[in-house]
Amino acid sequence: MKFGEFMAALRKGSLQHIYLLGGEESYYIEKAKERIMEALFPDGKGMQDSLQSIDGDVDPDTLAGFIETAPFFSEKNVILLKNTSLFREKKTGTEEKGKGKPKKPVDKKMERLLLLLSDMPEYSYVIFMTGEKADKRRKLYKTVEKYGAVLEAEAVRPWNINDWLQGKLQAMNKEFDREAYVYFASAVSMMQQISLSYLDKEFDKLALFTEDRLISKDALLKVFAGVPEVSVFALMDAVSAKDARKSLMLLRRQMRDGAYLPLILNLLARHVRQLWQAKDLQARGYRGKALAKPLELNPVIAERLGKAAERFEVPVLKRAMLDLADADYFLKTGQAGEEILENVVIHLCR
Repeated sequence: MKFGEFMAALRKGSLQHIYLLGGEESYYIEKAKERIMEALFPDGKGMQDSLQSIDGDVDPDTLAGFIETAPFFSEKNVILLKNTSLFREKKTGTEEKGKGKPKKPVDKKMERLLLLLSDMPEYSYVIFMTGEKADKRRKLYKTVEKYGAVLEAEAVRPWNINDWLQGKLQAMNKEFDREAYVYFASAVSMMQQISLSYLDKEFDKLALFTEDRLISKDALLKVFAGVPEVSVFALMDAVSAKDARKSLMLLRRQMRDGAYLPLILNLLARHVRQLWQAKDLQARGYRGKALAKPLELNPVIAERLGKAAERFEVPVLKRAMLDLADADYFLKTGQAGEEILENVVIHLCR
């Protein structure tokens, strides 16, 4: 299950005896774990006596022993197995049979554990946690999926952040107006790595900042203005519009405010590369929001990028990429300064 569906199931109060929280997005995993714990211990009492937390893997027989052990001082026996590799992809092992090769011996310990997980004691609960994508072919995965619940915590990217955004806004009892949504999607598309933990905190500030239910672009600007990638967004927007005067003014403002030149260069190179990719995709028949999937962007941003790409010729974008590669070398070796980026911007907007 995806995060939204998983949390909705928990809100309905349907507790499972086995959970697998796996994937690259640690924010989702932590939030899911917190919600499970709240459901298991509604008043917060009894957790200390009930919870056994294990970091890493344990022998299947040992884990089975933990599961079967009846609690003495509480009503529940909860085993939290963190950083487990039990669901890691295995190219070879006891569960696979190669072509023309004899079947390998069955792991009897694992078979006993699987049998126990399929018929859990009423008092026991197991929560597996892993920061890796789980291998769905594993017998253990199939058992948890059949008799429990699985969270697929996919890494958040600009094109799939809407699930998180809608959930967060609902929790805040807020919503974006159209300009605020476009600005947020654009700002996120500039981030080289999205941290949901960071965004979560910034949205909490936003909730305190404005009492209105409808969040405006101005409110977002005041909260997110300090994020380096976001502050460079206006520059990329001006370059997309081929507005040389505005682009140079914004570039000089960035440098005057102490922006890190390599960061501006990297974001500019990424933007030019996306324009070039959009240009190529349009030549192959992709249009509008259909650009979103191949570009791995939010559909609204992909559509805007496609319109911007129409203003550029491929030779101009190719030269810009070569100029940016040279600029990267000259900046790192101290042979050039901010003027080299100004030159790239001028040629792009000409």
